[in-house]
Amino acid sequence: MIDASPLPVQTGDGHRFELLARVPTQPRARLLWLPALGVAARHYLPFADALAARGIAVYLHEWRGNGSSSLRPSRTQDWGYREILEHDLPASLAQMPEDAVTPLIIGGHSLGGQLACCFGGLHPQRFARVWLVASGTPYWRTFPAPRGWALPLVYRFLPWLAQRQGVLHGKKLGFGGTEARGLIRDWSRVGLNNHYAAAGMATDLEAGMRTLQGQATAMVMDHDWLAPPSSMQALLAKMPGMRAQLRVLSAQALGTRADHFAWMKTPEAVVERLFHSFE
Repeated sequence: MIDASPLPVQTGDGHRFELLARVPTQPRARLLWLPALGVAARHYLPFADALAARGIAVYLHEWRGNGSSSLRPSRTQDWGYREILEHDLPASLAQMPEDAVTPLIIGGHSLGGQLACCFGGLHPQRFARVWLVASGTPYWRTFPAPRGWALPLVYRFLPWLAQRQGVLHGKKLGFGGTEARGLIRDWSRVGLNNHYAAAGMATDLEAGMRTLQGQATAMVMDHDWLAPPSSMQALLAKMPGMRAQLRVLSAQALGTRADHFAWMKTPEAVVERLFHSFE
């Protein structure tokens, strides 16, 4: 039996959202899952259902400004990594039932995977496993040429555009949704210098990631130009204490296109590999 009741969440700064949950009666593990940029949590329900059917309790975090979030980015509403790491993710984690026995996993897709690593590094005693799907650092030097050569221009243009417009209208650009300019600034800085930091937050995120101990299971898709294997390898290298396993999945293995998003609708191949990494 699977409990599918959403959990209401409110942060210390007044942000409200729902933590979507799929919880088996006797879970073998608990997973806090972070979506890709601009993707609402509900789009990962097939993924959560498939994991819950295998005994993994899944809690789908909602990005600030997306889906069930009470906020939307605007000229007067702005945020970046600091608000996510200091307010939103701790509030989601606090809503997950306390269980000293069941292992706690953190993971995510794309930007969600990156911030899962950052948040895990802030709480290294809580998380012994990290699951990453179609993720990796956006650092331009980790992308194959010639596409990688163009990325520094992108990482300078998008923050400028977001500042000028008040938000980044990502849907018009084919990148994310309507995104807060502070978030785009923080992300772009990583793309330029490969150093994770949150504006207004003194904590050293890179040092935190180096303290993580345990197992990292990572998957990239064979034809995903947004998250090539070299990008994922560079992200995993920031966690030297983690025993890392990286797989590249083909369209044949996935049963669908091997791109950044198609796996979400038919997640069985991804779920099966994540589940077996836990056994």
